[in-house]
This record gives sequence, C-alpha cells and structure tokens, in this order.
Amino acid sequence: MRNLTMLTDLYELTMMYGYYHAGMRDNVATFDMFFRSRDESTRYAVFAGLEQLIDYVSGLRFTQEDIAYLRGLNLFDEDFLSALEQFRFTGDLYAVPEGSIVFPGEPLVRVTAPIFEAQLLEPALLNIINHQTLIATKASRVVQAAEGGSVLEFGLRRAQGPDAGIYGARAAIIGGCAATSNVLTGQMYNIPVKGTHAHSWVMSFPDELTAFRKYAEMFPTSCLLLVDTYDTLKSGVPNAITVFNELREKGYEPVGIRLDSGDLAYLTREARKMLDQAGFPNTTICASGDLDENLIRDLKLQGACIDTWGVGTKLITSEDCPSLGGVYKLSAENVGGRVVPKIKISENPAKITNPGIKKFYRIFDKQSGKAIADLIALEQEVYDERQPLTIYDPVNTWKSMTLTNYTLREMQIPIFKGGACVYESPSLLEIQKYCRDELDTFRDQYKRLLNPHRYKIDLSDSLWMLKNSMLQGAKRC
Repeated sequence: MRNLTMLTDLYELTMMYGYYHAGMRDNVATFDMFFRSRDESTRYAVFAGLEQLIDYVSGLRFTQEDIAYLRGLNLFDEDFLSALEQFRFTGDLYAVPEGSIVFPGEPLVRVTAPIFEAQLLEPALLNIINHQTLIATKASRVVQAAEGGSVLEFGLRRAQGPDAGIYGARAAIIGGCAATSNVLTGQMYNIPVKGTHAHSWVMSFPDELTAFRKYAEMFPTSCLLLVDTYDTLKSGVPNAITVFNELREKGYEPVGIRLDSGDLAYLTREARKMLDQAGFPNTTICASGDLDENLIRDLKLQGACIDTWGVGTKLITSEDCPSLGGVYKLSAENVGGRVVPKIKISENPAKITNPGIKKFYRIFDKQSGKAIADLIALEQEVYDERQPLTIYDPVNTWKSMTLTNYTLREMQIPIFKGGACVYESPSLLEIQKYCRDELDTFRDQYKRLLNPHRYKIDLSDSLWMLKNSMLQGAKRC
C-alpha cells in the first residue's frame, strides 16, 4: 500500500489552513462524489476504484518528509504543520459497491467527516474513481458489442503511465474483459493473463513457417499464431495450417490464429473457410488492431468470423470519452448539532447541486426483477414497499409514474465508520460477476450503444422541495 497523502492539490491544503485558523477544523461536513452527464442521455457507467480508495484513506499519514517539504513552501505555520503530523481520517464514508451500474447525478461516494479531513480527500478520491470508472464503463460497452465473444485487454503499452496500465486493466476486468495482457495486474489480482507473440517474433526467423514451428514446439498446448506479418491468406494461414497438422500428429490441438491488421471482416471470413476445410473447425480466430465497440459492432454486422477480440488503445484510454467528469461537492454541514444543507448554484442548470445528506435507491419491478428507476432521497427518508410510490421527472414534473408492485434497494453501503474500515473488498472476479449480474437487471433499451433510452432518475418529494426552496431563497438574496 502506497502512501498517497500528498497526492492532493495545493488549494486543499490552503483551505485546510484556513479552516484551522478560523476555528472550523472540527466542523463536520458532508461531501458527495458524482458525475455529470455530457449530453441529454443518461448513459450508464460502471463504478470502479473503491478498493484503491479504501487503501488511500486507510493510509492517510503525513510523513516527516512531507512535513519538511510543506515547511519549505513558506505558506504554513508550525501549529498547522503539527496538526498535519497528527492527521488521520476519523469520519464516515459510504459508497456503492464496485461493479454497480450508476447514472449521472447519483451520489456514488458520500464522505461525512470534520471538514479539515473531508476537504483533503477530494483530488485523490476523484483521481481514483474517475479513472477506473471511466475504463470499466468503456470495457463494458466493448464487451456488450462483442455479444458473447471473449474480450482481452491489450492496452498496457498505450496507457498513460504504469498506474493507468495497472489499474486500467483492473477496471477493464470489472467491465467484463476475460483476461489482460498485463502480467503485473494478473499477479496483483489473480486474474487470467493472455498473450501470444508479436510480428517481431516472425521477423526474427528466416521465414514465417520456421517461426511458427518454433513457437508451436515451445507452446504445444496453447499454440495461437499471428498470421498477418507478410500475407494473411497466401502465407500466414497456410503456414499456420501446416504447423497445426504437425501439432495434431504429435497429439496436440491448436488454439487458433490472430490477425492484427487488414480488412478483418473479409480476412477472417476467408481464414475461417480455410481452417474449416483443413479440418480445424474448433480453432479460434482472434482479432486486434485499434478496435472499439463501434468497430466491433460493424465487423459483426459484416459477418466477421472473430471469436476473441483483443482491445488495447481505445479501451485503456477511453479514446472517445477521455474523462468521466466526476466532481466532489459540499452538500451539508453540521452546525450546533443541526444539519444545514448546502447547494451550489450556477447559471448552467447541470452544475446546480442537490443539497443535504443523501442516499439513493434502485427501484425494481417485483415480477420481472428489472430496474425501473432510481430515486435520490434525503438520508432520513424511509419508504414502505407496501405503499404506492409516485415518481416524477425532476425537470419535467408533469411526467409521473405510480408504482405498486416494486422493491427498493439502497445503493450506498458503509465503507468507513468513525475512521475504521468496515468493508472487505471482494476479489476482482467476484466484482466482475456482480457487475454482470447488475447489468442483467437493466432492459436492453438502457444499454444501447447509440442513443440509449433515458433511464429515470427522480428526486424524492422532500429533496425536490428542499432544492427548490433553496433556489428560490437564493433569488431573493
């Protein structure tokens, strides 16, 4: 576990310094982490990064080296630096489980702690959750496009640094990838690693057939050959078939071939015919090369014969959406034992926050088990599933729906209580299964890659009235 206490922005420390000297150090505050929608849709995201957030919060300690560095900035006095030496997280932290399907505006992480502590968490919390949620979401979309085909994460060499490669691969597994090429991630999280050989292997030998034979000799039980170094259909696949026949004579069955370039729809269709005619109908065809969910969808529509998809650059960087847009906003303070809600007001309606200490529920149809809507409510609100529940569009309030045959699940769970971690993280493959099961509770229209149907997210009556009363009060100021 690394100590990431100094992974913060300077203005967090200057605010903490101000709180300290204003006598506000122990004022209890609540912050929400959520992400904003980039457009009018409510496209889902896959929440990820909680395990690393737990490690970060558990390890919060300013070392003597940290204190010496901060002293050298000539910004802070010795009383404040002494307070930092004693710094520990003593608050509560609630979050949705990793692998949860979540939507814009929902409080994914809730921190309640002395503001001196809660303020410090902002940059690292956002860094960890924004990144892994972004990649897990992208992976989920890629896996969805593959429609049951196996997806392998191949992104290490294109990730923005070692941590992005390691934790991006972790997030990709949560999103549904079957394995990663990243050996360190495989070692750290006990997940499958996959890989064959590069074009340089083939080019290192006098000819392609010799290269294939040598590889098959070393890996007779896991022989998958890269066939596009020179000419896929004229040499690559025929040479692979020659080696596959030789393997079979020795009592081994080949795994298959991989293509990394060219017209993958045409080449894989032709390669499939050649392999089938040669007596290898069970060999797999793996494709890679700048793939993403859109290209995979189109290749499948064109009849590409691809069983396994190796996805790298566009997955590990989430190329089409390179940032999640997660934010961390103050929503309440405890003043004299009384909770005082806080709201951020903006001329941009999307940036107006929801005030108060909140939780949110997922509402399911009792008969089908499918998700109907999410309901963001104030912490003290309780619902009786035996009573009808009417939900409204929080903007177009004339739109409503009354539910009678439903169940509710509170999405946030306690992670830290009084500074102590009360949650044990599941294994990575358990998180992956949870994510898959959660996705299955959503109807297909909410999971469409293009123009998904708008999933309903409502504010409870009490929260809606609180928010609007605060907005009206602000107008009078």
